[in-house]
Amino acid sequence: MAHVFDLRKFVAPESVFGEGAAALAGQYARNLGAGKVLLVSDPGVRDAGWTGLVRESLDEEGLDVSLYLNVSPNPRDHQVMQGAEQYDRDGCDCIVAVGGGSPMDLAKGVGIVHSNRRHILEFEGADRVDRPAPPLICVPTTAGSSADVSQFAIITDTARKVKIAIVSKTLVADAALIDPLTTVTMGPELTAETGMDALSHAMEAFASNANGPLTDLLALDAMRLVRANLPRAIAAPEDLEARGNMMLGSMEAGLAFSNAILGAVHAMAHSLGGYMDLPHGLCNAILLPHVVDRNFQSAPERYMKAAEALGVSARTPAAARAELMRTLQDLNREVGMDKSLAELGVTRESLRALAEKAVQDPCLTTNPAELGVEDIEAIYERAL
Repeated sequence: MAHVFDLRKFVAPESVFGEGAAALAGQYARNLGAGKVLLVSDPGVRDAGWTGLVRESLDEEGLDVSLYLNVSPNPRDHQVMQGAEQYDRDGCDCIVAVGGGSPMDLAKGVGIVHSNRRHILEFEGADRVDRPAPPLICVPTTAGSSADVSQFAIITDTARKVKIAIVSKTLVADAALIDPLTTVTMGPELTAETGMDALSHAMEAFASNANGPLTDLLALDAMRLVRANLPRAIAAPEDLEARGNMMLGSMEAGLAFSNAILGAVHAMAHSLGGYMDLPHGLCNAILLPHVVDRNFQSAPERYMKAAEALGVSARTPAAARAELMRTLQDLNREVGMDKSLAELGVTRESLRALAEKAVQDPCLTTNPAELGVEDIEAIYERAL
């Protein structure tokens, strides 16, 4: 008997979506039994006012707060360990993360370090976390990383200069408070970078060899939303309809990739981010057209459906492949992400080392095409 559906599991946090969601952090922390909260954020989010907004909601519930702001883009292993030390020292029993992917990933790391009493780098890979973390509430302020709804945490191993992926359902937040209002303070560059990250999440989840009916539904809608709304969100940053649709697309893409996992774009971007500390969303934007072009023949029907979601009407796989790559490159140009890896300082001499790191990334296991070091090096070279 033929199998119609492969077994798939789907993990998601409790989510509240809409204007005003961020101000519910105190109520959720109180409901989770919090007494003292480690509030994880970063200086940029604090200066935009969102850290303060969330802190007010915690104060209103009478909760003590310990503030941790030592979070950089591509968060470091030593920052996670420092945050865990502060969590223990200050007697915290709950974590609230406010910001983009970096504060949320760091907060997840702090939680599992505290509960498992191990160094953050020991959790690299899938299902390596034994004990669940303390309660975690995520308040995203960018429309792209989707760390608020995913079972991933990406941390930089500073000694090896590589970004490690930690994948575990213990990293799923207890609550994701998704408020489009928090994204209006993003500048055009960050809006574009995070938006292209969301599109990469959606396209890789849809093409993944671990896709399923629910992840497909979410990924396709996320593609449509990003394509229709990202240019508008950049041109009119206070357009709440565009911002809200981008936040919705980011959430859908996050739920899709958290469960279907990703592919070569992210494996290669993680290598670039760890080795050269480059912006994750920009790396994804540059790599996406080249990876799609390389993968197309391994999943033509999937990529034809993705192309249709992005507004491409092509009747043959060959036409869809060419038009899809052109559409992605045009979108990069429209949102200011039309750069090359060479412009970011990547040299031809570094490509082999980057490829050797990328081939070890767990995201590569669900890529539709099997890629070795030489294949990945060739894609990097096309993106130079």
